Amino acid sequence: MRRLLVEIVSLTALVVLVSPLAASQTDQSAPQARAQAMIDKALDYLKTQQKPDGGWQREQEPPGITALVLRCFVGAGRLPAGDASVRRGFDKLLSYQKPDGSIYQDILANYNTAIAASALAGAAENDPSIKAALDRAMGWLRKTQWVEGSIGPKGEKVEDKANSWYGGFGYNRHSRPDLSNTHFAVQALHDAGVKPDDPAYRNVLVFVSRCQNFSETNDQPWSGNDGGFVYSPADGGDSEAESYTGPDGRKMWRSYGSMTYAGLKSMIYAGLTPDDPRVKAAFDWVRQNWTLDENPGMRANDPAQAQHGLYYYYQVMAKALHAYGQPVLTDA
Repeated sequence: MRRLLVEIVSLTALVVLVSPLAASQTDQSAPQARAQAMIDKALDYLKTQQKPDGGWQREQEPPGITALVLRCFVGAGRLPAGDASVRRGFDKLLSYQKPDGSIYQDILANYNTAIAASALAGAAENDPSIKAALDRAMGWLRKTQWVEGSIGPKGEKVEDKANSWYGGFGYNRHSRPDLSNTHFAVQALHDAGVKPDDPAYRNVLVFVSRCQNFSETNDQPWSGNDGGFVYSPADGGDSEAESYTGPDGRKMWRSYGSMTYAGLKSMIYAGLTPDDPRVKAAFDWVRQNWTLDENPGMRANDPAQAQHGLYYYYQVMAKALHAYGQPVLTDA
């Protein structure tokens, strides 16, 4: 399953970057056309991995795996109306939708619902049943965002925007928020066609800005100024790249690649432009830390961690650079 999931995530990144360009290419020597051929071959392979029940995950695995595959198919223009295997895949995915609109099995409700919503959004325009399922999923997802009056399972409560949880999304409804869950929720909002002036985006910008090591706009006491992003600002902050002691003795959290691209993408989807100081600072971090060899920032405390989250990094990098819209990047 791990190997298949790696292939799925890699293909998702390739579909995001290449499909809009490849559709207009007729010269088979062009890079876009060669990439399209790779996509077609990969999708044909994924079809051979479909389970008899229509899904791509095994019995005890989360439906988000099936949703990732379906997102690849619809991103490449293969819709359930014209592809029986894709139709069966959507039927299997929607068999996990609960009465409240969420789409998951036992755990990771936000991850699975958000990823499922992105897949549904790609096929909803001409399919009323999928559109209805998408609307229910998005309705549930909106209710999981931490805003004024939100109360968690252990009595956690957000009174106002001063709370470090404000605007974020966690693993389940009203659990501790982090940027990883949040950017998948933001991706779902974007894919579902939600406009940048929506309150959900305005609220998420509060949380995402607090994930950035950029003290000009981050009011958290641990914030640095390299422009990169950490995992979460909640309850004093957290980073998969771990903490370090700053020159003034403060505990600070190290920025790293996958979360920096997650933050950059989320800010752009929420309506910020490349001229915004937060976007500028994030893109400058990208320039200073550009690499495809590892997830940058992760090796700082332990070189063995350099490959940690590598394919996740590739996937979110592809989406963020596509959203940024600048095809040329000049590194440091």
